[in-house]
Amino acid sequence: MTPFTTLTGIAAPYPRANIDTDLIIPARFLKTIKRTGLGKFLFDPVRYRPDGSEEPDFVLNREPYRRAEMIIAHENFGCGSSREHAPWALADFGIRCVIAPSFADIFFNNSMKNGILPIRLPREICDALMGDAAMGGNARISVDLARQVVIRPNGEEIHFEVDPLRKRLLLEGLDDIGQTLQHEASIGTYETKQKAAQAWLPSISI
Repeated sequence: MTPFTTLTGIAAPYPRANIDTDLIIPARFLKTIKRTGLGKFLFDPVRYRPDGSEEPDFVLNREPYRRAEMIIAHENFGCGSSREHAPWALADFGIRCVIAPSFADIFFNNSMKNGILPIRLPREICDALMGDAAMGGNARISVDLARQVVIRPNGEEIHFEVDPLRKRLLLEGLDDIGQTLQHEASIGTYETKQKAAQAWLPSISI
């Protein structure tokens, strides 16, 4: 997993509440177990017309937001089913951070495990950041995870809270597998001892 330290980029303003996972990535695209290739289907119901052409009014179809690395939205982002494909689709598009007043718990957890930083900020602050983002490519918003601040284009710093363990894992780029592999030497030592102590057990190869 790519570490998340600081991010400075274009933020897409999406002033909508209750953005559910079926809007983020519809169920018909859940057949794959790969984390790549889903970005083109992100927000498919509102990003494309029935004939497959782009919906020109949708924010991610407009410049400079085609290159957005952040999304700013309203309450309850990521509600609905628990599909992990939702953060996969966001990450594959290039989104590394979502700022909203609140998130669905499962989506929040899944995002953290996939290198996406969800930041909870009050509605009025989200609206102010959307105003910044609406200025386009010249309005860069920064996120400094180590210092736990969002930095507006005017230099104002807005503090946000993050769980210390989740913060460390994001900074170090560790998902669940990465955490386990940190103990690889201890695991190997344990397995060697177990094989010696229980040599009578049949050897199983996978």
